[in-house]
Amino acid sequence: MYQPIQNLLSILAKTEKKYDIDKICRAYAFAAKLHEGQFRVSGDPYISHPIAVAEIVAGLELDTDSICAALLHDTVEDCDISLDTIKENFGSETAFLVDGLTKLAKIPFADKQEQQVENLRKMFLAMSKDIRVIFIKLCDRLHNMRTLGVKEEGKRRVTALETMQVFAPLAHRLGMQKIKHELENLSLSFLDPIGYNEIYRDIERRYGQNIGFIEKAKKQISDKLEEMNFRFVMEGRVKTVYSVYKKMYEQNKNFDEIYDFYALRVITETELDCYTILGIIHDMFKSIPGRFKDYISTPKPNLYRSLHTTVIGRDGIPFEVQIRTREMHHVAEYGIAAHWKYKTGESSKADIDSKLEWISKLIESEDYTKDPDEFLRSLKIDIFHDETFVFTPKGDVVVLPQGSTLIDFAYAIHSAVGNKMVGAKVNGAIAPIDSVPENGQIIEVLTSSSSKGPSRDWLKIVKTAEARNKIRQWFKKEKRPENIAVGKNEVDKELRRYGRAYTEAQRQEILYNIGSRMGIQTVDDLYNMIGYGGLSVAKISIKLHDEFERVVKPDVQPAPLELEDIKVKPRTGHSGSGVIIDGQDGCAVKFAKCCNPLPGDKIIGFVTKGYGVSVHKRECPNVTSILDDPAYDGRFMTAHWDEETMNSIAARQTYEAYIQIRAENSLKLLADITAALADMRVALHSINTQNKPDNLIVINLVVGCKNIEHYHSIVARLKSVPNVEDVVRGYT
Repeated sequence: MYQPIQNLLSILAKTEKKYDIDKICRAYAFAAKLHEGQFRVSGDPYISHPIAVAEIVAGLELDTDSICAALLHDTVEDCDISLDTIKENFGSETAFLVDGLTKLAKIPFADKQEQQVENLRKMFLAMSKDIRVIFIKLCDRLHNMRTLGVKEEGKRRVTALETMQVFAPLAHRLGMQKIKHELENLSLSFLDPIGYNEIYRDIERRYGQNIGFIEKAKKQISDKLEEMNFRFVMEGRVKTVYSVYKKMYEQNKNFDEIYDFYALRVITETELDCYTILGIIHDMFKSIPGRFKDYISTPKPNLYRSLHTTVIGRDGIPFEVQIRTREMHHVAEYGIAAHWKYKTGESSKADIDSKLEWISKLIESEDYTKDPDEFLRSLKIDIFHDETFVFTPKGDVVVLPQGSTLIDFAYAIHSAVGNKMVGAKVNGAIAPIDSVPENGQIIEVLTSSSSKGPSRDWLKIVKTAEARNKIRQWFKKEKRPENIAVGKNEVDKELRRYGRAYTEAQRQEILYNIGSRMGIQTVDDLYNMIGYGGLSVAKISIKLHDEFERVVKPDVQPAPLELEDIKVKPRTGHSGSGVIIDGQDGCAVKFAKCCNPLPGDKIIGFVTKGYGVSVHKRECPNVTSILDDPAYDGRFMTAHWDEETMNSIAARQTYEAYIQIRAENSLKLLADITAALADMRVALHSINTQNKPDNLIVINLVVGCKNIEHYHSIVARLKSVPNVEDVVRGYT
């Protein structure tokens, strides 16, 4: 009865683990009976597929419930059987795994974008609940790829592309390199059979020409290690077809330019042995500079640990040597799955869960449910791209997706660090915060307690979803009134494009209807979400247009939109910010960022739509360029500083002053500047630098300033700093 699973039982016996063989045999018999009379496209009995999947799962040394789930994974979907029956016969844990696999089986990953996003989210959610579901799913996909050749070409290409884009990168992220390599090679053989066969033949040709080389190198190293009484196992390999194909495609190299074609792997006992053997190999062969990588002291995020070095043999042929312990090797082959066999209790499970935090980052953010493009972009950056390893000043390793900026680094450390960031140092030198760090660099984030938080522009700079989400959360929490104003302005811009005037009541109706369909409670909540970047107007533009056409009829002319502008009143009012605005009582005032007026500057007010009055310097270029434009008649208002109010708030209020310093770069320059500001008790809100030719540097500062006299004293003090050549107001 159990003859078809003899190979499975043999694999289990070799693991020397304690399996419930009776339960596994019962699961096979149960599945075989239910699948009786069912056949695969190849003509094989259907039960051959669950058995093959179970054999791959057994190779990962997963537990009894995983083996049973692999045997039963298609019974609920393809047979007339309920999940409760599985639970009654094989227990709740096996039933839970079968349920997860059944749900994943219904996911068509090669679907339109919005659906694919939801499908990927479901898969990651399944991973977050029990990672074994994905282990078994990858084994299922691997066997399907091994037998894909019997399907028609169109289906082969769809499945292969899906495997290449989703499942192979997922196996890589989980550290399951053996499965990843096979999935990639099989996918390539269906997606580009001509290229695959050409590279395969080239590999066979080169290996045939140098078949003695790899054995000769193995013997040289083995003899030396045996002489020194090391306990080790040595393996040789050639680069996979897909690895060669990818390197040729991405780096535009021909086949003969692939230098890490050959590799030897030394598997030894301890970490100390790894480093000692590395020294021996470097003594035996000439190493290639820049080709040494220490993944033992700095493991990859998928848990991979090993020493890599590339050396040149005595025949002039370069080859790579990988050195690792037995445990490292097992993890290198099977990734996080290798840790499952060590799971003995909650602490071990917690350890495994801590290595899967990247999954929860993908499924926790509310923004992904609103923006499919954002999810897919973040998925490609955060999960399916290579990583950059950098260090904190204390020596802690921080892993970032390639292309991440120093702002991403700050938020990877902690939200509070990112929110108070005013600058950064790379290897001790000041660097722009949008710089992209390189492997091995030491990054120090400069923070200030007086920082007013992140800039909205950072959302356009950062690369990781984690940083983008934390910035949005800050704006969502700290800047609701500003967000509402920004959101309202963005919506108004879109509505004006439709060419018909509308009333405030009509706008409220349009936005309330859209918000309610999206589960957003109020119009202000919708404005707030747009303002902090959680939702873009472009994503709701179709809904806006449809509602606008329904609510604002072309044959009904409401009151002109201009009537919603702030009306000029004949009396003088105080803004509460130390500024008197003629003709407007108690209006909201904000100081324009383009010129940042200070008390003592000549100023003018400009009535904005939705923001109140924006206060500019009288000579601000943005003002002088439109002051005489008839289109802005009535929008400019006289404004001046209220001495009485200013005197009452002078002791506690400061204004932002933008200062640009041009100087000759030196090691002490930044320290001297910050010390000068500290001596004057001047708050530093932001600092950024730009390196120029001839050892010159431009330093942009934002400082707290009481008035124009205070500003002049700050400038005078900064000009006295050694190596400073010029200090000007604003950024040029």
